[in-house]
Amino acid sequence: MRTGGKQYRVAEGDKIAVEKLAGDAGDKIELGDILLAGEGSELKDASKVKVSAEIIAQAKSEKVIVFKKRRRHNYRRRNGHRQQMTLLRIVSVG
Repeated sequence: MRTGGKQYRVAEGDKIAVEKLAGDAGDKIELGDILLAGEGSELKDASKVKVSAEIIAQAKSEKVIVFKKRRRHNYRRRNGHRQQMTLLRIVSVG
């Protein structure tokens, strides 16, 4: 499946962290952008497959330090950034 510009391989019962989605903890959502579906060597029509998920929590990911420096100009800037993310539990696939 694809959400937030990234692709994820999911199965029923998986827990994943994705880019922030609208909703509160406990809400059920449908993820419709399915790229490939199947088990083993058997492939199914991905356009008919839906993935249901439950939002566990809205959280922030780990801090990333952004450091800029220009040599010999006494220029240094230090910033931090924490990306918003949503924790999902995959309820059903299909």
